[in-house]
Amino acid sequence: MPYNNYTGVAGHSNGQPLPPVQAGVLLVNLGTPAAPTAKAVRPYLAEFLSDPRVIEVRRWLWWLILHGVILRLRPSRSAHAYAKVWTEQGSPLRVGSEALAAGLQAELGRQRPNGPIRVALAMRYGEPSVAHTIERLQREGVRKLLVLPMYPQYSATSSGSVIDAVMDTYKTLRWPPELRIVNDYHNDPAHIDALATSIERWWRVNGRGDKLLLSFHGIPERYLHAGDPYFCQCHATARLLRERLRLTEEQLAISFQSRVGRERWLHPYTDQIVRKLAAEGVKRLDVACPGFSVDCLETLEEIAMQNRDFFIEAGGSTLRYIPALNDSAEQVSSLAALILRHGQGWDEFATDYDPAAAKQRVVDADRRAKALRDRAD
Repeated sequence: MPYNNYTGVAGHSNGQPLPPVQAGVLLVNLGTPAAPTAKAVRPYLAEFLSDPRVIEVRRWLWWLILHGVILRLRPSRSAHAYAKVWTEQGSPLRVGSEALAAGLQAELGRQRPNGPIRVALAMRYGEPSVAHTIERLQREGVRKLLVLPMYPQYSATSSGSVIDAVMDTYKTLRWPPELRIVNDYHNDPAHIDALATSIERWWRVNGRGDKLLLSFHGIPERYLHAGDPYFCQCHATARLLRERLRLTEEQLAISFQSRVGRERWLHPYTDQIVRKLAAEGVKRLDVACPGFSVDCLETLEEIAMQNRDFFIEAGGSTLRYIPALNDSAEQVSSLAALILRHGQGWDEFATDYDPAAAKQRVVDADRRAKALRDRAD
């Protein structure tokens, strides 16, 4: 039998008091390089593209392609793209995700003022990692953990990979917290309403374009045929949003972006459909990306810059990107409701949570543990 060095929390066996019991909410987003440089982008891309959930190809073959070609060429190109959207505060995805986590912490504190609910943020690739964040939450006393991947639509390439990272970490813990995972929230009524409210508010300020395009991140089409629900969930989100906005089918289009390589991906492709719409006479095209909870490279550079240029070159007048929900009041409210619903049955999420009684339970547990130690001695 191999020797396993499981991570534990001191308290029961060495006389140290246990930390106060808390419930944790772990938000997990994709991740970002630490800086918009080729040196920083390379390890980020290596981790991301080495994930077998993302690239389902024979590992030995993919290793040769990744290290022999991609990681030699792509870091500099990606760094150039990141530099276009980088802010004084840093990566838009990291800054936006941190703001959303802070907003959710405040909102949950407002709705459950007595409940010890701790919101934390991790990145699937890069830092802060899922493993380090879960280990920190455990040290801080989190005994119940709700994981919320920041992807409204489930895909094995995104939410599935988050679940892998969580489970890999749990394998290393001696006493892992009780666990719940939000699989997806693509058809959650509050989320659909938040999307619609955000778009309507943007239209009131900027006017409405000739057509609304909903662009989702793409995945290889064979993943769909292998059973991935992502394509269907994207269309469900689009249909519900169209109905909520009271648009006809002709007023809204759906596409999929970010394809790489020669393999067929989910289609229609965003870069092709923006050109097609321009050729058909659409002059003002509005684009929203309901698969992204926070703005990032794919929305701010690929859509708002690259595809804007494609649209104008093909004869359109202007392509206007409608920002993601980010840390808006609508997203904070809808996700807080989602979290509280999934936390039902846990004492820390209850409206009548009694912190004094909970503290006394910890004191009693410490006293009983001390008595057992004394008896053993």
